[in-house]
Amino acid sequence: MRWQIKQVEWEAVAGILAAVLALVLHFLHIVDEAVLLQITLVLMAFLFISHLRRESETEHLSESVAQTERTVEEIRAGMDTPDLELIGPGELRARSTQFGQGARGDMIWFNVCLLMFIPQDLFDALLRPPIENPEVTSIQFVLDESERERWNTQVKPKVQECTGAETVQEPVWRDLDDNVSFILRGTEHEQTDALLSFWGEPFMARTTRNVPRYIIHVAGDSELIPQLQDIEREHRLQRD
Repeated sequence: MRWQIKQVEWEAVAGILAAVLALVLHFLHIVDEAVLLQITLVLMAFLFISHLRRESETEHLSESVAQTERTVEEIRAGMDTPDLELIGPGELRARSTQFGQGARGDMIWFNVCLLMFIPQDLFDALLRPPIENPEVTSIQFVLDESERERWNTQVKPKVQECTGAETVQEPVWRDLDDNVSFILRGTEHEQTDALLSFWGEPFMARTTRNVPRYIIHVAGDSELIPQLQDIEREHRLQRD
């Protein structure tokens, strides 16, 4: 490219010198006007050709840049996205609300702590969005027996005040010794994803103020999804 620029510059200098020489010869009456006109036409043709050459080089450069951008986008699109994402306290409420607002089909709430639904603002941020989401067809809780009284006295009355309360099924009560807690969302014919947490520090503690502290978003193509579904199905279908 540097050699081509230098070549164009020398050609321009040669053209200017030729034009000046032609004018001098004309003023000295060495050449007549017909010769001067021919020289002028040649120089104009030369400038036109140079202009076309530069346009061609510019178009080639633009095409090269565009091709590079397309290649970068293809590489970026081909990179595997992580199927697990840790969500910290700063994003916890907003992401949980978005999760409920974007839910479709059936939702499973497995082994969650109902303490987080006692404050009205947390209930409105975490549980009200999926209840009032018209795309959600059912919400099924699978809860530990220790949560039964809290459900009946604290959570169920709040649920009944929501639009779409009929989508919330009567909880399935079990003696759960699992330390895993998760929310599954999805439909039978679509991929599902989940919010996953664990009992104990640093994820979740049995206090109203600090439940939960961290959650993990599990993408729909993660190998964890079938395992979570198996855990929920095993406990929900076991005999009372």
